Amino acid sequence: MSRQPGRFSRLGGVGRHVALAGLLALFAVPACAGNVLPVPAVTIYPGDIIKENAIVDHDFGDGGPMRGAAIDSRAALIGKVARHTLLPGLAISFNAIGEPRLVADGQKVRVVFEQDGLVIETYAAALQAGGDGDVISVRNLDSGLTISGTVQADGSVRVGG
Repeated sequence: MSRQPGRFSRLGGVGRHVALAGLLALFAVPACAGNVLPVPAVTIYPGDIIKENAIVDHDFGDGGPMRGAAIDSRAALIGKVARHTLLPGLAISFNAIGEPRLVADGQKVRVVFEQDGLVIETYAAALQAGGDGDVISVRNLDSGLTISGTVQADGSVRVGG
């Protein structure tokens, strides 16, 4: 069995290893910077607004949750409301947080109807809680009628139009 001289056989022992390492590096998968995710530093209870000082970064290595299964950005957490109890050191799933509620159930809210330059404002009692953009039901305090409207960023409810 004769050995045919190849490209790498002409190189010396060390040169052959360097060339082979360079070739392998072309096909190597880059090393992962770790599985670093934002996690609670303290227990965060349902209804609590998540603040910057309540979140720390934790490197789970290869044994932790996969990216995509948990929130991987601090910015996605800050200012949100916990829907479930969030425990220190554990990754936070997407369904564990929500938008803050601008209107509470039973709260007196300003109701605005605006169409073609006509603006009518009154007050109603919210029949459910809601955040910006949520459609909620409210009961008119004067007539007792129940109507639906969209919660606005200022906490008012827009109906009709």
